[in-house]
Order: sequence, then C-alpha cells, then structure tokens
Amino acid sequence: MALITGLFTFLYHLPQIYKWLLKPYYITSVVMTVAFLVVRKTPGLCEHLATDREDGNSCDFDWREVEILMFLSAIVMMKNRRAITLEQHIGNLFMFSKVANVILFFRLDIRLGILYLAVCVAFVMTCKPPLYMGPEYIKYFSDKTIDEELQRDSRVTWIVEFYANWSSDCQSFAPIFANLSLKYNCAGLRFGKVDIGRYGELSEKYRVSTSPLAKQLPSLLLFQGGREVMRRPMVDGKGRAVSWTFNEENIIREFNLNELFQKSKKLNKSLGLKELQDGSQPEEGSDEAQETDNAEQQTESKKDQ
Repeated sequence: MALITGLFTFLYHLPQIYKWLLKPYYITSVVMTVAFLVVRKTPGLCEHLATDREDGNSCDFDWREVEILMFLSAIVMMKNRRAITLEQHIGNLFMFSKVANVILFFRLDIRLGILYLAVCVAFVMTCKPPLYMGPEYIKYFSDKTIDEELQRDSRVTWIVEFYANWSSDCQSFAPIFANLSLKYNCAGLRFGKVDIGRYGELSEKYRVSTSPLAKQLPSLLLFQGGREVMRRPMVDGKGRAVSWTFNEENIIREFNLNELFQKSKKLNKSLGLKELQDGSQPEEGSDEAQETDNAEQQTESKKDQ
C-alpha cells in the first residue's frame, strides 16, 4: 500500500519534477556529473584512452577508478545524512561528482583534466541554482526599511531570516522558510527576510557574519517589541556558528511557533473587537487587514526590495 501511495505521489508531482529538472543549471550539472562515464564508455573514443586494467580493456573502469567512485559514494552518503531538502541531496551529489570527475580526468590525461576544470570554473561563475519562487507570506526588507518595520508595532513578533543569494544553504532553506510563513503568518506573527549579501552594513549591525568560514548563513532572528530575543544558529566566542539543523521541526520547537501563533490569534481577535466597538477601520494588525496584506506580500518582488 505504501509503495502504491508513493508511486501515485510521484506521478502526481511528475510535471513539477520535469519542470524543475529541465532548468539549465540542472541539465548542465547532470551532463558534468556523467562526463567521465560517457568518455570512458563511448565506443570509438574509449579505445584510445589509457588504462591500468590487466586485460587492457580501456572501455571499462580500472581498479583505481572504481576505488575513487566508491569513495565518492561514501562521502555523498555521509553528507546527505544532514541534508534536509531534495535540493540539498542533489546539490551534494553534483558537487562531489564534479570533484571526482576532476580527479579522474587528471589521472586519465592532464589535458582532459585542465579542460574539465576550466568548464567547472566557468559553470560556477555563470550558472547559479534557481531561486525559490513558490508561494510565501514574507516581507522582504532593505537597509532602509528593516528598522522601521520591526519597530512599527510592539505587539507584532517578527521572525527574520538573514541570508545571501550566493549561499547554497540559504537557497536550500528558502522553501522551508516559505512553508513556515504559509502555516504561521498572521497579524501578530510575521515573517521577513533581508539579503545581507546585498546590504553589508546590516551584517555588522545585527552581528551576522557573511564569511563562509563562520557558517552563520542562514540565520533566523526572533524580534519582539523591535528587539532581538533569540537567534539560531547561536554563535560561539570565536564567532563561529554552533551546529544546528534548519528543518521545520527544529524551528517550530526552538521558536515556540505554535505558542506564538496561538497568542497572535488572540491578539487578532482582541484587536477586531476593539475596532468594532470604536467603529474604526481595521488596522494593519487585524484579521480583516491580513488578507489584503498577505495578497500584497505574495506579489512583492524578490529582487526590488
């Protein structure tokens, strides 16, 4: 039964999977991942390659190549134990496959190794993983709007992600954060993002390092009354992030999202009753204003902040 359910789920999402895989980044990555396999197995080409096999068959892997490929498989499995999303699993496979291909091509022929390495460099510089463009209830801040928005209403709790577009971890986390915003966003609990790769001064102000060595990206900060209450990951005395897994379960537990959401709903009801008694128009924090506000947030540009 579970197998049938999984099959139907796969078939249901098949159009989306095809649309996702047919993007230039993934097509090119797949080609580069299987490059050595294609060269080693292509008739008419493989006969001219060097080999360490005892039988002299240059169209099959020798023992050293098999050793490298098995080591690659072990590394990918170890890295994927901490992967959360499908994008992270595939990203690990692509990255370590390219490393293995570089080693294999250099071992086969230094000219092929240099050529493949040059292609890898060009690929990294020109082709980036596609950004998440799905539904979300997230406010995108700039360096001029973040302070004003956080302090606009002391009753509103904000969960803000500090990210950089060049960070693969941030890109992998984007659909998780978007899904949380769809589940928990309300007038009293809001979700925001700020690109500190673009606004470097905010990196210093909020003490979130953009250095790859610090491993602080992404960082989630909880603000109440305009002040930071907590953050994940935490940072040690040397400025390095304490290891923390960015999945939904951890975020819901650490940030008490269920409790915050329930309190925010009570705040919404109290605001609505007060507005009815006063005969005034709904304020920004009310349930009546939320639908309009959410609709505006969904149409916000992710680039023009």
